[in-house]
Amino acid sequence: MPGAAVRFVPHSALPADVAYEQFIFDTGTVPTRDNLHDCFNGLVWLRYPQAKRRLNALQALAIADTGVGAVRGPLRDAITLFDENGAMLFAPAPLREALAARDWRRLFVDLRPLWQQAQLVLFGHALLEKLESPRKPITAHVYQAQHAIDSVADVDAWLAGALDPSHLATKPFLPLPVLGVPGWWPENENFCFYDDSLVFRSARPA
Repeated sequence: MPGAAVRFVPHSALPADVAYEQFIFDTGTVPTRDNLHDCFNGLVWLRYPQAKRRLNALQALAIADTGVGAVRGPLRDAITLFDENGAMLFAPAPLREALAARDWRRLFVDLRPLWQQAQLVLFGHALLEKLESPRKPITAHVYQAQHAIDSVADVDAWLAGALDPSHLATKPFLPLPVLGVPGWWPENENFCFYDDSLVFRSARPA
């Protein structure tokens, strides 16, 4: 039923010949295994039900259009990437611009005081699972919506409305090493933390 809360069922309830995303769309139930990955997925469903339903509906529409094959296609691939590893950055424009330019020194050092006005919201359940064992290279894919905003009161409603399929298919994501965010990891108080070019990589040439 549209708008109804999803229920969680054992993964064994998923028929072998039915796509996971299609099953959720058709039944309103989420097949769930007894592990940390699916636990975080369940928590994201509870915290962001509108956005998760929107992503699931877009997955189901793509499956209806092209079927399930060896290759997901650009839209389903982008949805899966965001669902697993996505985040949102609500921040003043200078921070967003520095992130887009991969100007890590400006983003994390020169503009450091501006992070007090920013909020990084994690969405991907695989990303949350990775952070159970924090490592410097852990990188989120930050969704750049078509209309950036500085802050938001209701992240779930905003995200559900911002997930446009044609825009998503372009993979509008920016890499952000999350442990570089001020306050997220004690080691980044020493600015030499950002000199690691294997993690804080320059933008690729156009």
